Amino acid sequence: MVTMKERLQSELNDAMRAKDDIRRSTIRMLISAIRYAEIAAGHLYDDDEIIAVARQQARQRGDSIAEFTKAGRQDLVDREAAELAILETYLPQLAGRDEIEVAAREVIATTGASGPREIGKVMPVLVKKFGARADGRLMSEVVRELLGS
Repeated sequence: MVTMKERLQSELNDAMRAKDDIRRSTIRMLISAIRYAEIAAGHLYDDDEIIAVARQQARQRGDSIAEFTKAGRQDLVDREAAELAILETYLPQLAGRDEIEVAAREVIATTGASGPREIGKVMPVLVKKFGARADGRLMSEVVRELLGS
């Protein structure tokens, strides 16, 4: 099975051969972000951690698009949108709200959590279950709703 790092390196080489500047620069940026994160963490990242870095980079692009749109900079919006589209090819399909809610109900029943103070019992189990397949903000929102906070 090909690791994410191998896939990124292969696709970087393909982009360089094809002279696809936007794809090349986006993949280089992602590889660089992964290396910085690995250095900060003090260990090499596995595929789930790499996907988390890619998701973080994609979220930054989304935020930038919103800001550039407010500023009326369509040229920068287009560039960020192109980078976002490339980054999204490395991200797994996100779990939907319904799937997260079903899993959260199971975890709440298993852990016996009964109120807002017990979010700390539910979230780690839910995060481990979904890994990089779910947005942390959405998971937190669902758990808070279910526990009544």
